[in-house]
Amino acid sequence: MDAVVRDEIAAASPQFPIEPGYPDRDAVWGKVERNVEAVRADLEHIMRDLHANPEEAFQEFHAQAVIAKVLEGQGFVVKQGAHGVETALRAEWQSDDFDPSTHPTVAVMSEYDALPGIGHACGHNVIAASGVGGFLGAVGSGSGRIVFLGTPAEEGHTGKEYMIRGGMLDGVDCAVMIHPFCYDLVSHAWTGRRSLTATFAGVAAHASMQPYMGRNALDAATLAYQAMGLLRQQMPPSDRLHAIISDGGARASIIPETATLSLYVRSLYTETLMDLSKRIDDILTGAALMTGTGVDVQWDNHPMSLPVRNNETLAARWGATQQARGREVLPGGILPDSQAASTDFGNVSQLVPGIHPLVKIAPEGTALHTTKFADAAITPAAMDGVIDSAVGLGQVIADVLNDPVLLQRAREEFEAAGGAISVEALLDEA
Repeated sequence: MDAVVRDEIAAASPQFPIEPGYPDRDAVWGKVERNVEAVRADLEHIMRDLHANPEEAFQEFHAQAVIAKVLEGQGFVVKQGAHGVETALRAEWQSDDFDPSTHPTVAVMSEYDALPGIGHACGHNVIAASGVGGFLGAVGSGSGRIVFLGTPAEEGHTGKEYMIRGGMLDGVDCAVMIHPFCYDLVSHAWTGRRSLTATFAGVAAHASMQPYMGRNALDAATLAYQAMGLLRQQMPPSDRLHAIISDGGARASIIPETATLSLYVRSLYTETLMDLSKRIDDILTGAALMTGTGVDVQWDNHPMSLPVRNNETLAARWGATQQARGREVLPGGILPDSQAASTDFGNVSQLVPGIHPLVKIAPEGTALHTTKFADAAITPAAMDGVIDSAVGLGQVIADVLNDPVLLQRAREEFEAAGGAISVEALLDEA
């Protein structure tokens, strides 16, 4: 796969030109760079402190305090526990002439939760510092409002969806953030994800003396598991399905009365995500019917994450900022869509135009969620990524505040792709 990617990179000759816009762009971009450089030490402190003190989802109190202290030190009022999530953050800046009817509001987001056992193996310490830097870099860059949002609980959870339901995106026109990686990409595919727990209920019996008196819940779980394996042949390439049988009984001499199957359903598109979910429901019902058992199906013990809808208008502007920083930033499509994970930023990107570009901090081919990537997230290359990302995020934000044509085109692209889609609306239609 890496050889294929290298061939694609060799064949690509990406260029991200900046169309004529507001006349003082060079001066504005220069100001953003100076603002970021002025807080370099603070950004490095965030990156290093969070890496040394990893915290899992909804437990990021130390990270919250570190980030809040930096923002407060720059003169901002920080709301902790924002939008109904205890470890979330919010700070904002607006120009003196801000008018919500005519001036845009841009949200910049930071993640800061870590993975169990391997810490910041997804580089959220880099994301946290970059988001803070992008916010501070863009302050004073134009007419409008900039909202910094600290968004916890991305790993295995959907912290942003809870914050959305708490009003996080009210009045927001577009949203930006970055993710560290082993390539520089303006955009990449991210799947939507739903989780499910199915508990089959049967009848216990002695497996030797009276097996015919039982109803085998493990048989039902096994049939469902096998049916999902067979389904994969008919699944489109956009879909992913992975499951475990987390409980299958206590002793081999007892017909299992209960068995539990846990799974993830993923897809690159909201329509196919919901369609695959319906097929899984049918499989579970069928497995119960075949074995004479019952089944209790619990979808989404935390809210689903939706596929990322990359706004290519804003992404191209990001590409221009990174070219100006000397990075070999690549267009979307260089990595195959089959190399796709999930993120709750998808829920944001389905409600407002958004970008989630990838920033190289590790050697090519270094996989996310590995100790090697965790090690990379504290290197000089990671710090370079923080500064380049902070400058790039700040410059994209500045362009949105100063160039109404850019935001208008981003909105037109967003509407052409289907407009706003919420998790709750999808579930109502299901």
